[in-house]
Amino acid sequence: MTILVTAASGQLGRLVVDALLDRGVAPADIVATARDTAKLADLAERGVHTARLDYSEPASIAAALDGVDRVLLVSGSEFGERAAQHQNVIDAAKAAGVAKLVYTSAPQAATADFVLAPEHRATEEAIAASGIPAVIARDNWYTENYAADVSRAADTSVIAASVADGKVASATRADLAEGLAVLLTSDDHVGQVLELAGETAWSYDELAAAASEVLGREVRYQQLTTEEHVAALESAGLDAGTAGFVAGIDDGIRRGVLDVPNDALARLIGRPTTSLVDGLRAALAA
Repeated sequence: MTILVTAASGQLGRLVVDALLDRGVAPADIVATARDTAKLADLAERGVHTARLDYSEPASIAAALDGVDRVLLVSGSEFGERAAQHQNVIDAAKAAGVAKLVYTSAPQAATADFVLAPEHRATEEAIAASGIPAVIARDNWYTENYAADVSRAADTSVIAASVADGKVASATRADLAEGLAVLLTSDDHVGQVLELAGETAWSYDELAAAASEVLGREVRYQQLTTEEHVAALESAGLDAGTAGFVAGIDDGIRRGVLDVPNDALARLIGRPTTSLVDGLRAALAA
């Protein structure tokens, strides 16, 4: 069985390759792909096959998928282009007769009114239409996403956001990568949509408390309105479109898009997911 991981030069993809190796998958049975294979040189030195794969270049996808049984499609990062790029991978996977496709989607992608949801929803629909045996892994927010906020709070003692009382059921990239490795190496969960998250959702007051523990100084959560948030982002140098996009993410959190705690990820990895405090501590140390 040969397993291909897209975007293996990225933070999540790299951790998935590590998790596959930790689970005993032979390096020669893994194909790590990226647009720039030079970024995969260390994996090649460990015996992992590497290949160039660009979501926007169907020929590169078809070549990389030759002889592959299972594929992890890590969602792309080019907003506005992702649905079409993902479609290229889906088409190539179908043509190659891939036996199992795992896709990293977004929380509540099929139903959420969320700035990030439409491209994920379109991809989920495309996978269903393709008929490829698949698992939709809706990854919640990475705990590491908050490392920068906590780092800034070391100087400001404040974490500011426009999420009001919204909650997040975050998980670390390492936990999610381990769960994805389980999905790739097992025959289970085909046809399922899994919300992969932490078992407990936390509020931003709890985020501030966790930051206080990690930093050893008091940190408080400052609630902003959406308008105040956009203004603050623009004053920090973001253009209006980007500022609105970032504030739109907080709007989704305020409305509960990421408040989907469950034990699906914990059951996959066979242990509780990493706590918020421990995840932040590891992220800052890294």
